[in-house]
Amino acid sequence: MGVIAKQSIRGTIVTYLGIAVGIVTTFFVLTRFLTTEEIGLARVLIDAAMLFIGLAQLGTNASIIRFYPYFREKDTDHGFFFWALVVPFIGFVLFAVIYWACRAPLGAWFGDKSPLFVEYYYFVIPLAFFMLYQAICESTCNVLMHIVVPRAVRELIVRIGMLAIYLLYAFHVLSLDGLVIGICVNYAVAALINLCYFFSLQRINLRPDWQFLRANKTLVRRYLIYTGFLIISALTSVLTPALSSFFITAKMGLDSTGIFAIATYMAVMVSIPNRSVAAIASPQLARAIKEQNNAECSFLIRQVTRNMLLIGGFILLILWINIDLIFHILPNGATFAPAKNVVLILGVSQLVLATFSICLTALNYSRFYAFSLLLSLFLTVSALLLNNYLVPLYGMEGAAFSNLLSYGMYFILAIVTVVPLCRFHVVDKRWWLIAALLFVVFALNWLWQTYLPSLNIWLDSLLRSAVLLGGGALIAYKAKLSPEINHQLCAIL
Repeated sequence: MGVIAKQSIRGTIVTYLGIAVGIVTTFFVLTRFLTTEEIGLARVLIDAAMLFIGLAQLGTNASIIRFYPYFREKDTDHGFFFWALVVPFIGFVLFAVIYWACRAPLGAWFGDKSPLFVEYYYFVIPLAFFMLYQAICESTCNVLMHIVVPRAVRELIVRIGMLAIYLLYAFHVLSLDGLVIGICVNYAVAALINLCYFFSLQRINLRPDWQFLRANKTLVRRYLIYTGFLIISALTSVLTPALSSFFITAKMGLDSTGIFAIATYMAVMVSIPNRSVAAIASPQLARAIKEQNNAECSFLIRQVTRNMLLIGGFILLILWINIDLIFHILPNGATFAPAKNVVLILGVSQLVLATFSICLTALNYSRFYAFSLLLSLFLTVSALLLNNYLVPLYGMEGAAFSNLLSYGMYFILAIVTVVPLCRFHVVDKRWWLIAALLFVVFALNWLWQTYLPSLNIWLDSLLRSAVLLGGGALIAYKAKLSPEINHQLCAIL
């Protein structure tokens, strides 16, 4: 875990510096200076671009990690990165045409409740292009075991850029058109920085090695089949996270989307540590699967699920114990307070996602990867049906429950698939002890709030945080529920 731990910790530090900027942006700039409709517009534009790039990648992100070990030799990568950069461009052109052609039906669906999104519909195309190459360059850096700078670009530089753009809009330097254009320019700068850093890592050969491809026709065929499979899988996997925003935008309007976006920003903090861990663990897992080292695969998976449950669980506890104080501090907090329960539901959903996403990664890199397509189809269909049924009935809470239920069923099926087929072990005894500890702390927090009177919101949050979080963390440390975290803490202290 040496390389994984070192890179993950550095990446996580960068990520949480970005979170600090994001907190300022989300909680003290967006909520104070932008209307809920304007927040909703920014959110749905980015969600639409994320959906776009998920399709336009043509599976390249996962293919880069899975197949780079097969192309890499001592002094060459046989032009592997040429395909890593060119294939997404082909996908972008294809889906840009499709997106342009869908203007009329999508405009009719969003037009009644969210005409502002329809007005800026075409800005999704350039935004998606820049986000696409930011993501692709980050994946290429990941396989070269350099995640910190791309992570800093995504989590820190992009957030600082967004903060600057929102402030310029808040003080009327930018119009609404300027705000949308500024968001596009911000991601263009991020993509350019990642591209320059990628080329600085080593001498990159962008000339395709046709002789190598002709000599390895089986490998090429496997790559094409895998990529074709991922194109279909991407249609499901990238659609699901954005469905709630789209349904709220279409059924309730951008005002509700803006409130839901703030709740989502809070909940996403739960899964942020997984981004650093997954970025560095995925190439290690791909290598172990290639070498058919099931013991190492199981070791990595158990380590990730255990640590992500512990870290993500305590982040969720911090949010939930202090949720009333957060809305009290938040500018215009009364406007966003109706999303209190949405934060908890989405937070649990993010915890499930952070804990078990490594299982899907393992399945995708194994020879049984086709099963993940069936799982992705199930995820999307269930999310679509649940959102369509629950959003009209329960609004934002219905959308949050749709996320939780669809992801919960999805990962249960994923674990049931991974264990017997791949013979990987997902959880261990420590994982169950961590789950029990989190349950007890949540239960104690509920009992405290229910039966002990609150004299002051600040004092109440401080006491509950000190007693429950401090006590839970001490138990986790003394019981050595995560030897890796204990080791890193001892090294720091």
